[in-house]
Amino acid sequence: MKERKRVSLWELYLTKEISIEFKACLYFFAFLFFYCMYRVIGGVYDASILHMTELILACYIIGYIQVYLLWNFDEADKLGGKEILGIALCTAVYTAISWLFNWFDKNIIATALFAAYILLVYFCVYLVYKYKRIIDDKKLNEDLKLFQTRHKSE
Repeated sequence: MKERKRVSLWELYLTKEISIEFKACLYFFAFLFFYCMYRVIGGVYDASILHMTELILACYIIGYIQVYLLWNFDEADKLGGKEILGIALCTAVYTAISWLFNWFDKNIIATALFAAYILLVYFCVYLVYKYKRIIDDKKLNEDLKLFQTRHKSE
């Protein structure tokens, strides 16, 4: 069977779609946690299905924006000006959506804390991707050395 060496457009597209899916799930979980903690602190022990639907849709839409329009900033090698701009824009959009759809009962303090929490989540995700790349690089270098030593002995 003939082995293809180049990545097809379909494979590139699929890789981006998987990345968006992962981002949407990651951010949805993180933001849902904040939403649920807000509800519990307020003495409410259930969550609005409508709010959760709005939240997951927002995570998907903003995931697409991050990947296709904002340089996939949370997976950047370093945090520069455009990455910080992307973080600020997405934080502002999430915060505006939370206010518009009344996720935190239009409570200014809760909404401001949500914005700060989003910034913290983006920074943590950036660090996770950064250290994952470092570990992946180490693993690839080890695999390359193993491959080279095997081929030298043949």
